[in-house]
Parts: sequence; C-alpha cells; structure tokens
Amino acid sequence: MTGNLLRKRDGGHARVGFVELFFDLVFVFAITQISHGLLGDLTWMGALQSAMLLMAVWWAWVFTSWVTNWLDPERGAVQVMLFVLMGVGLVMSAALPQAFGDKGLAFGVAFAVIQVGRTLFTLWAVRGQPSLKRNFQRILIWLSLSAALWIAGGMAPPEHRLWFWIAALAVEYVSPVIYFWVPGLGRSTTADWNVEGGHMAERVGLFMIICLGETLLVSGATFGGLDWTSPAVWAAFASAVLSTIAMWCLYFRYAHEAASDVFHHSDDPGRLARRAYTYAPLLLIAGVIVIAVSDELVLAHPLGPVSTVTALTLIVGPILFLFGSVLAVLAIWGRIAWTRLAACGLLAALWLALPWLNPLTLSVMTTGIMLGVGLLEMMAAKRAAPSHA
Repeated sequence: MTGNLLRKRDGGHARVGFVELFFDLVFVFAITQISHGLLGDLTWMGALQSAMLLMAVWWAWVFTSWVTNWLDPERGAVQVMLFVLMGVGLVMSAALPQAFGDKGLAFGVAFAVIQVGRTLFTLWAVRGQPSLKRNFQRILIWLSLSAALWIAGGMAPPEHRLWFWIAALAVEYVSPVIYFWVPGLGRSTTADWNVEGGHMAERVGLFMIICLGETLLVSGATFGGLDWTSPAVWAAFASAVLSTIAMWCLYFRYAHEAASDVFHHSDDPGRLARRAYTYAPLLLIAGVIVIAVSDELVLAHPLGPVSTVTALTLIVGPILFLFGSVLAVLAIWGRIAWTRLAACGLLAALWLALPWLNPLTLSVMTTGIMLGVGLLEMMAAKRAAPSHA
C-alpha cells in the first residue's frame, strides 16, 4: 500500500519531524559555504554566481519540504529517502565553493540527483493517488530537463557554465508558474498542491533560523580573532548581533503565527504556498547572507573610509531582507507593508551620506533602521490589539 507513506490529514497541524530537522543540518553547511564564497569574491560576477547557487540550494530544500508535507517523515522509507538526500546534499554543499571551477560536474550531478531522485521516489510513493501521480509525472519531466542542463553545465568549460546553469534555473523556477504544463499530460492545478499551511510555515521558519544562525556564526568567529581592547570592535560586534535580533523580530515576532492561520483558513493553500513559501523567501534569505558578509567586513575594519563593496553589502543586505518581507506580506495578506518599504528608501538614501561615514557608523545606522521598523510595528500592533481593561 502506498497510502501508508502519506501523512494523515486530520485538520490539525502537521508536526515537523525530527528527521526533517536532521535533514536541515546539511543546509547549515550549504548556507555557510555560499556566505564564505561571496565574502571571498566580492565582485559583480561573484555576487551573480552566489545568487545562482543560493537559488539552487533553496530550490533543493523547498521542493523537499513540499514532499514531506505530503509524505510522512516518520515512515522508514521516507526517512531512508531523506538520508540519501542528505548524503548527496553534503556532496553538493562541499562542491559549492568550486562549483564554477573544477567541481562544477560534482555540483551539477549532485543537484540533479537530488531533484530527480526525490521526484522518482515521490512518484512511486503516491502511485495510488491519481492526481498526485500525474502531478509528479509532470514535475519529473521538467526536472529531468533541468537536470540535463545542470550536468551539461558541469561538463562545460567554466566560461560557458554560467549560461547552462542560468537556463537550468529558468526551467526550475518557471515550471511551477506554468503549473508544470506538459504536452499530452496537461498541467497541474493548485488543488493538486494541497498543503498543510502550518507545516510549511514552520519549515520555512526553521530554514530562516539556519540563515540567521549563519550571521551569528560569522560574527562570533570573526570577533573571536580580533583585538578585544578596541571599543570599535566591540561596537561593531554589538551592531552585528543587534542586526540579527532585528531580523528575527521582523520575521518571527508577529507575522509568522498569523501566516499559519491564513493558510489554515485558505480555500486554495497550494496557490498561497507557491507565492508565500516557494518564491518570496528568496530575497529574505539573500538579505541575511549579505548582512552576514557585511558584519564580517565591518568587524575586520570598523574605522576608516567606507569602501564601495562594504557600503553595498551594508545597504543592500537590509534592503533585500526588508523588501523580501514586503513581498511576503503582499503574498500572504494582499497588503503592502509601507513601513518596511519606506525603510528600504531610507536605507538607499544612506548612500548619499557615505563621504561622512565610516563602516561602523554605517553599520549602526542600518541596524538602527531595522530595529526602528520592528519598534514601530510593535507599537502599531499594541494599538491595534483590543483592550481588555
């Protein structure tokens, strides 16, 4: 029976299993690799390559989260599948720093195996469910096409690899938008993607914790090797920690639980999950990674002129995070978070003040803006809360 691999839907919250948390450990390594890779190549090409690798890593993770929303991770066969993906994921993560170098084929093959292998297993697991079976047949065709591009890119010379992998990402990211349409098989519907919203919200929240943890790891490791007698170093460290706390507050303080409730009462949770938890988090995660890089740059050189690279990371990182949260709010509630959007404009305006700032003061100002947004939203939430006096 294949039904015994499916989660039992009883209307309650689908608990995140310990094996899912274990699986996530691979992505702690992957995010660290991407962050360090960007720090080591702070050029426009380095930024593009890091963005592409992040898109791939996120896609491998979020597709697996969709699958474990349907399949029961407490079942032995599902756990074996996740363990195999972990092993392949470690290979993929280890290859990340040289993915555009001499480990391109290893990365391309590992990523292709994750995407196609997981889909083949799921297709077998849901073979007794006609709508899910057709859905994963379509997904398999699309991911097989992208897999060929990933592997071909890995085999191509480094100067051509970028184009193969851009094409592969285009296939991966466009296919859900067109509902995995395949000639002869038609297209899926969001009814086929019925998900338990609380589980998806918790899974994405846990991935966000992984990314925020990366900023703390970077800050702590860098701070540990610096001169602790320097007040500037202590101030830079405090700013780095507070920026991470600000991001946690902005993501988790109020909206996270409310989002789960929206999913629970949605008539079309599949459509909502595609918008809110498949595409929208990418900018948030990119922002966290860029902020982690900026923290390390400021800790290493808190005083003196602000270099262009340092200024870009300090300003663009918070903008990516805040604008990503604006898109997430729009996707879930259909409204614009004007406070966060205004903060993006204020952050961009800091570029005009660069001649009068050093890295530390710029870091303090960007952190202050994020904390200010959180404070304003907290005050607004208190005013909107009904009084029980």
